[in-house]
Amino acid sequence: MSDTTKLVAEQRTQFGKGAARKIRRDHKIPAVMYGHGTEPVHITLPGHESMLALKQTNALLTLVIDGKEHLALAKDVQRDPIKPVIEHVDLVVVRRGEKVTVEVPVHLEGEAAPETVVTTVMATVELEVEATNIPESVVHSIEGAEVGTQVLASELTLPAGATLVTDPEALVVNITQQITAEELEAELEEAEAEAGIEREESDEEAAESEAAEGESTEGDEEKASDEA
Repeated sequence: MSDTTKLVAEQRTQFGKGAARKIRRDHKIPAVMYGHGTEPVHITLPGHESMLALKQTNALLTLVIDGKEHLALAKDVQRDPIKPVIEHVDLVVVRRGEKVTVEVPVHLEGEAAPETVVTTVMATVELEVEATNIPESVVHSIEGAEVGTQVLASELTLPAGATLVTDPEALVVNITQQITAEELEAELEEAEAEAGIEREESDEEAAESEAAEGESTEGDEEKASDEA
């Protein structure tokens, strides 16, 4: 990713929750830009254009503030947990050619062997890359991977120019045997027994118990009649 999105931002002097709410009511986004030993600069971003740009992970932006351009990386995007609204953005000033450390999503391609379960243990890995060449993802193929396959961070194919920062021995993907319904039920029952949990009988189990008790009672009555 080398292209940047250009946004015209406004420097602001009012801070706090009240000021931030007013900014959001005006369909804009409060943000702060810092880095390279400079004082933090509080700015306001245009709402719609910024939301489109920040859909991309590790978005690189060209911010125009008072006619001057600043290259910045979106480091932390705080979103409303319910509404599709961005509440605040932290931006880090970067320079062309500079190396930055970012978290990049791991994207799996292909299908593992039949009757396997693919577990992504780490959804992202940390890479050191050029600020103007941040990859969208790290792609790894699991086509035909058998039970017992484990993919470590060091085994991922990194984009050109990227250096792995994550522990090389960190487990990223684990492929295990698919469990049957019967095995899952047995494991649940064992876990419940160890935890001292008494499971309630299902309607089917209750009916079977009643039928068994009825047969037992009839047998006892017949035995008592014979003895008499």
